[in-house]
Amino acid sequence: MFTDLPEAELRDHRSTQTAPADFDDFWRTTLAESRAAGTAAVTVTPAPGPRLHTVRVFDVTFPGYGGEPVRAWLRLPHGAEGPLPAVVQYVGYGGGRGHALDNLLWASAGFAHLHMDTRGQGSGWSRGDTPDSGTTGPQAPGMMTRGIDDPRTYYYRRLFTDAVRAVDAVRTLPSVDPGRIAVLGASQGGGTALAVAALAPEVHALVAHVPFLCDFPRATVITDADPYREIGRYLAVHRGNAERAMRTLSYFDGVNFAARARVPARFSAALMDEITPPSTVFAAYNAYAGPKEIAVWPWNGHEGGAIDDDEEALAFLRSRL
Repeated sequence: MFTDLPEAELRDHRSTQTAPADFDDFWRTTLAESRAAGTAAVTVTPAPGPRLHTVRVFDVTFPGYGGEPVRAWLRLPHGAEGPLPAVVQYVGYGGGRGHALDNLLWASAGFAHLHMDTRGQGSGWSRGDTPDSGTTGPQAPGMMTRGIDDPRTYYYRRLFTDAVRAVDAVRTLPSVDPGRIAVLGASQGGGTALAVAALAPEVHALVAHVPFLCDFPRATVITDADPYREIGRYLAVHRGNAERAMRTLSYFDGVNFAARARVPARFSAALMDEITPPSTVFAAYNAYAGPKEIAVWPWNGHEGGAIDDDEEALAFLRSRL
């Protein structure tokens, strides 16, 4: 059922979120430190298991946050002559990079496809292989409050840095044209892609389907659905920590990244979505500073447009890469 603003009001909705004064310095320093620490080479080896006739799959390890190793799958169209346009994809909440034979669409469509693992996740609905080394204080079960007392220790500082470093890594591959790179994801993956579009000038297009991690001031009070509800559970116990937690979250809010991104972008929102309420998606979309379009799915929940979103994203990326 509809639980949020009508579509006409969504088109004008603006978030109350504001960026902290040191937002840009925080991210500039974070990325510079991880690039300085990440001197290990990107490794690419054939994935184990059966060979496919149309797609080649490789197991990739690259240096992420603090130089820590992050896993990914690289999928390439078999027999294609490079360099190819590349799609770097990020995963939804609770998932990891999955199986080598998962997610063959983008390589089948002619793209080099780097599918990044999600540190510390990958046991909810698809498998993962990358640990999260961060040490933190008390947290509610899940990832949303891990290290939330300070932006320097917050979980998404590490994940977003991994995601930027994935773009750095894919640009070094001989099969990839570094001038034609897109970032893509749904839910948590969409919020991550939005952050990378703002932080990595090497990105040339963005696809963010039903993006999570947007408009925290509103999202945390209008839905009882996880993962946002993890923050409410934490604050229900740590009653005096709300101001500190919300300050931390402002460094990771898609609304603040949207205001800094300039590349062509395609969003999607679902009007019956209780996990990423449509007003939170529109808060980021309406703040987005570059060319943009949005697909609205009136009768869908968090699945959004599903395969129809993918079909439209494929056409969007082919026209821009």
